[in-house]
Amino acid sequence: ELAGILGYEERPLVSVDYVNDPRSSIVDALSTLVVDGTQVKVYAWYDNEWGYVNRLMDIVQMVARSL
Repeated sequence: ELAGILGYEERPLVSVDYVNDPRSSIVDALSTLVVDGTQVKVYAWYDNEWGYVNRLMDIVQMVARSL
């Protein structure tokens, strides 16, 4: 259900690799850590403008279908 909205990446990528990525957030598996065995520190990447526009278009399409 969240395919295309949330992502998970195991490759060693950098911020420029996520430019124009339509997903709202991509979890960076290589940087995500377990801290003191009790907490998880999740690192995620995103393209703020492009991801936002894609979610906005999802809402526009949902509203259009309901008319």
